[in-house]
Amino acid sequence: MALSVIKGGGVHNFLINPDMQVAQRGTSIAMAHDGTTSSYLIDRFQFSMGGVHEQLDGTYAQVDEHPLNNGKSLKWTTGTAESSYDADEYFYLTQKIEAKNLQQLQWGLSNAKSITLSFYVKSSITGTFAVGLYKEDNTARIINKTYVISSANTWEKKAITFPADTAGGGVANDTGIGVYLSWHLAAGSNATGGGSNGDWKTYSGLSDWADGQGTNAVATTASATWQMAQCQLETGDSASDFEHEDFGTTLAKCQRYFIRSSIDGERFQISTQYNSTNHWAAFYFPVSMRAAPALSKWYFSTSPNTTHIDRSGISWQWTSATTFAQTYISDSNYHGWLNAEL
Repeated sequence: MALSVIKGGGVHNFLINPDMQVAQRGTSIAMAHDGTTSSYLIDRFQFSMGGVHEQLDGTYAQVDEHPLNNGKSLKWTTGTAESSYDADEYFYLTQKIEAKNLQQLQWGLSNAKSITLSFYVKSSITGTFAVGLYKEDNTARIINKTYVISSANTWEKKAITFPADTAGGGVANDTGIGVYLSWHLAAGSNATGGGSNGDWKTYSGLSDWADGQGTNAVATTASATWQMAQCQLETGDSASDFEHEDFGTTLAKCQRYFIRSSIDGERFQISTQYNSTNHWAAFYFPVSMRAAPALSKWYFSTSPNTTHIDRSGISWQWTSATTFAQTYISDSNYHGWLNAEL
């Protein structure tokens, strides 16, 4: 699905769901060092704990709090804190941007373009935080920049410009990961110091990942919070006004990567047909997905003999017409999830 075209014939905001309105998976998820260590919740935004955390747990949530209106924001709340932050540990939020949507940046060429990130942030922790871009295609490249949270529990707007990258061979023109945009919340000494803070460089390992991160207190302080709202990534050297988008358009963009077919308690019947020897069922997606999705949380009273999945839909076949397979989502355990995330 194409992103909106606004200024200069190009994409205005490269980020999808930047105002945190769409959360198909729910509004809260518990994460823990010994449980879920990487998860989406708000569509397109993924929290991850890297390394081996020993105590850290907390909650990733969509909340009814916004710096400017009655909108939504993304919030992390630490439950049990790390007693100390070890060298191999790191903790970050990321949105992976599809490669096809980045071609106008012309990275790897002499006429490559700079980009500017703007967002609102609020945290109970003050200090210096890193935010970075990481590109895997061709020669892996990385850059980090820093921002400072000056006042605790206060919304602050940040704008950060990343220079054009004329090296590294650019981003492949495909449906894979073009770039990781990552907000770092904590980073041990092995995840900093590699020299990626301030300018592009060839990625040389973990020490480049969160270079510039100055505080780990979000992870080492019980009940610490970190929130973000209204983020925008656009071409050029300055931040423009935030691009507001209707909910339906944002949802359709999100559904390229993830579809939840029903809400809790809703029975969702799949179309079916028979002949004397076979029974078929099909479900067609509301948008063409990025890739053939992985399925979870579907209910069948009898497992199908064959399943066909592509970017536009799913079909099932049972080779006994006398077996009526109930192909519906029946309760809160069966949401009909379709996952084509990057």
